[in-house]
Amino acid sequence: MKIAVLVKQVPGTESPLPIQSNQNWVDEGAVAYVMNESDNYALEEALQIREANDEGEVVAVSLGPDRSQKVIREALAKGADRGIHIQLDTAGMIDPLVTASYFADTFKDENFDLIFTGLQSDDLGMGQTGIILGELLGMSTASMAMATEVGGGKIKVKRELEAGWFQWVSLSLPASVSIQSGLNVPRYPSLKGIMGAKKKEIKVVTPSVANQSQSVEKVYVPQSDKQTVMIEGSVEQIVGKLVETFRNEIKVL
Repeated sequence: MKIAVLVKQVPGTESPLPIQSNQNWVDEGAVAYVMNESDNYALEEALQIREANDEGEVVAVSLGPDRSQKVIREALAKGADRGIHIQLDTAGMIDPLVTASYFADTFKDENFDLIFTGLQSDDLGMGQTGIILGELLGMSTASMAMATEVGGGKIKVKRELEAGWFQWVSLSLPASVSIQSGLNVPRYPSLKGIMGAKKKEIKVVTPSVANQSQSVEKVYVPQSDKQTVMIEGSVEQIVGKLVETFRNEIKVL
């Protein structure tokens, strides 16, 4: 079983996010980066599948500048067998179709049985890359996976639906599956794993830059203000004013 896991480096939840003076993007030099949360769960699921079968290979793959190798090394320290770094300056936003195209071009000779991605990234939150990648590679696809079972050339996926409902679907391999946070307990890197990760291979791929269909025009912090209005009059007048405010200004009615 050969499994690819897409791991993305994203700003930490407590990291400052200063905006560049031209308002085109965040000043990435001042940002503290970590592995995307749901990608941690995707990696753990892949490692558990390999361990349950007593064979196979887990490959951690990341797209981004040189700093992205940090999350690949983290994945290797947790137990991934090797890494692939698609080296690209990703300052600004890269739309999901272009992102998936980079991965698809890199994977065309790898013949992965499974591709796991986190449900969505903590920074942009598009939630589309894994599904588009599966389509580009002609794979079965599923999203919002809360559990998986692999066997007999298939993978069964428990999907989270609306209103507390769940759905089990069976996919033929190869398949691309987006993993929801919470389906397992991600492991921490061991000291042995950290030392061993230094000797594991990270293949660096430099793709040609593709044209994007989406772009960011401006990044800014929304301005907020607070205004207190006192409503006076009889009960009927106060109620009437509240209803008018809710309907015409707040627009909740």
